[in-house]
Amino acid sequence: MFKNHPKGLLGAALSNMGERFGFYIMMAILLLFLNNKFGFTGSQGAIIYSVFYALIYVLALLGGFIADKTKKYKNTILIGLLMMSAGYLLLAIPTKTPVQNMPVILTLTCLGLLTIAFGNGLFKGNLQAVVGQLYDNPKYTDKRETGFQIFYMFINIGAMFAPLLAVGLRNWWVQHNGFKFSSDLPALCNQWISGNITPEASTRFTELATEVGNKSQDLTVFANDYLDVFMTGYHYSFGIAIFAMIISLIIFLVNKKQLPNPASKSISKQSAAAVQMDTKEIKQRIYALFAVFAVVIFFWFAFHQNGQTLTLFADNYTRLLKLDLGFTSFEGAEVFQTFNPLFVVLLTPIIIGLFGWMKSKGYEISTPKKIAIGMGIAAVAFIVMTLGSIGLPTDEARKAAGGLADAARVTPWLLIGTYLILTVAELFISPLGIAFVSKVAPPQYQGIMQGCWLSATAVGNQLLFIGVIFYKNIPIWGTWMIFVTACSLSMFTMLFMLKWLERVTK
Repeated sequence: MFKNHPKGLLGAALSNMGERFGFYIMMAILLLFLNNKFGFTGSQGAIIYSVFYALIYVLALLGGFIADKTKKYKNTILIGLLMMSAGYLLLAIPTKTPVQNMPVILTLTCLGLLTIAFGNGLFKGNLQAVVGQLYDNPKYTDKRETGFQIFYMFINIGAMFAPLLAVGLRNWWVQHNGFKFSSDLPALCNQWISGNITPEASTRFTELATEVGNKSQDLTVFANDYLDVFMTGYHYSFGIAIFAMIISLIIFLVNKKQLPNPASKSISKQSAAAVQMDTKEIKQRIYALFAVFAVVIFFWFAFHQNGQTLTLFADNYTRLLKLDLGFTSFEGAEVFQTFNPLFVVLLTPIIIGLFGWMKSKGYEISTPKKIAIGMGIAAVAFIVMTLGSIGLPTDEARKAAGGLADAARVTPWLLIGTYLILTVAELFISPLGIAFVSKVAPPQYQGIMQGCWLSATAVGNQLLFIGVIFYKNIPIWGTWMIFVTACSLSMFTMLFMLKWLERVTK
């Protein structure tokens, strides 16, 4: 697979695996962690989640600016890895639940998230820029798009295992303390402790407490104990990311010499590149890039619901998958986050083969057209969710009843199928979009334009909480129609601009 590609590609991909590992732990558990840790019942957790994920990407613009100015891409990447490790450490330190000092603990949590976001901003866009520089060599230029697809596939290997290990560790800790896992209990514990629990939910809380191993006659004591054990398991799950970051750090240091260093390039080569591209061409390229950035905002707004409304749907409405190993079990809404990176790894060779076959037959599709097709595929995924959610009770009705029994929940195949379709859409958009930016961006703006691509993702992520607001206030199927509309509008906008984009990027 790496034949005829630059040697630094594998080292760069493996260096990024730790970041993806931590990213998917956060995507799998962060919203549930915030809601259960702090007893959030509205959109507070979703807003913190959205701001965090927006900062992860918008700070890449600052990271790109720093690297472009200093030309010290690799040192900037290294500092980013260290900062992310420090951020995960802050989240991994267990604190008492229910929270005794809300302002202090919430501030420490947000500080940890901010540290991770800033470290990611220094790391992510610049590593992508370095990978793009590997393909500036004329020997590899025609393999740029395939190279980014391979890069994207390998960085998702770590992401496959992240949610499973996080869930396994959390559930092991719950079992180690004499309880069983229940996805409904943390929210019910918070409702019981706060006194905001309906009679129906109270009955269900009592039943579940008995099922998971309550030995206390005082349900308030049980609620405090179960919640504290459950959330401590979450803290330990964040700790796993630290080890992944250390492994990535070691891999990066070992392979550092194989990666290009813009600072070592001769001034004459940089000047030659600038002379070959006049001011008009530079402007046209930047206009084209910003047009694509604006469109993909709506894709990321829909796609990254896998960490928000789709996770809530898995927790609230879906029959959970379970693998019991005796000492622990892999059960929880977080398990569904494994399927997206798994499908990335499995489907990338197929997508690469398909594009290669089409090119050999003279049916090559331009990158802008592939992105437009990806938008349409994402719309199909949410159409599937819409059809599968018809007839489900609203979130408010479900909460008042204390949750849904397994018989009233939907099949897990609904979410698995949705993640499969969304992954195909992702493979048409994300790695190809990164390659598109690398190809089209003027040489002197490589880092900044990669940062702008990630900033477009940031804007989409900042809008994520809107999905949770709809999820909690309208029928579930109506929430998915919001994302069908967003992806469809994105597709038609890309198709409208297609000829112009193809002309600019030739």
